[in-house]
Amino acid sequence: MLPTDGHVHSEWSWDAPLGAMERTCARAVELGLPAVAFTEHLDYTMWSAVEGNLDAHPYLKALRTPELTITPPPLDVDGYLESVQRCRDLFPGLQIITGVEVGEPHLHTAAVKAVLAAGQFDRVLGSLHCLPLGDGFAEPPAQFQRHAAADVVRAYLAEVPRLIAGSDVFGVLAHIDYVVRYWPDSAGPFDPYVFEDQFRPALRALADGGRALEVNTRRQFRPELVRWFREEGGDAVTFGSDAHFPEAVGQGLAEAVAMVEAHGFRAGAHPHDRWWR
Repeated sequence: MLPTDGHVHSEWSWDAPLGAMERTCARAVELGLPAVAFTEHLDYTMWSAVEGNLDAHPYLKALRTPELTITPPPLDVDGYLESVQRCRDLFPGLQIITGVEVGEPHLHTAAVKAVLAAGQFDRVLGSLHCLPLGDGFAEPPAQFQRHAAADVVRAYLAEVPRLIAGSDVFGVLAHIDYVVRYWPDSAGPFDPYVFEDQFRPALRALADGGRALEVNTRRQFRPELVRWFREEGGDAVTFGSDAHFPEAVGQGLAEAVAMVEAHGFRAGAHPHDRWWR
């Protein structure tokens, strides 16, 4: 049985121009998923884009300033919740979980808490997308242009414990390997063991904080991270396709389940629960 896809985006996320909540739900039902969590982006960090990234993602061009900075637009909470209710009516056999993915919550505590105070979101993911660069912030593509690849990964993993210590609003850390998505080909194959001494403190901080590790299946998730998380005291994981369009929902979940079970984690009492060791 497939688990809940706990990290899904729809048209209500500013970076999902191909998102469609209703079609995503239909695809989830087709796949036999018990539940989906629409964790739309809640972002406040203004960051510097690079030309190549703008060309690859045209929707960013509409958001950029002349200085090539991107300010994510606010989440339309009312519109999002209305869409969720409509889909719950249309798909009564699918559990639809409300949620947000909060970027850099430790840097925007007041703004984030103001949105979450209404208690309308069942699941909150914490994410690290941006790091300081010069006088501002930038995502990994720009970081890799300015710094050595290994230094970017180390800086990213060093920031994860600060994110965890600085925010108590999220229960799941999304894609701890986000930075690796952009690892440059010129640096050779990525070897997680080179960065084990940086991954382990980040995973230990997550475990000590009682948060869950997300097994993000948008790219192949490295089993070493699940093993190190368990060895550092982690006791719960979740799954997420990080889908930004309907056809991507549920991708990679079956393979991820097999990997997680091999490391001693088992499903909770209900399909939408965390998986526990």
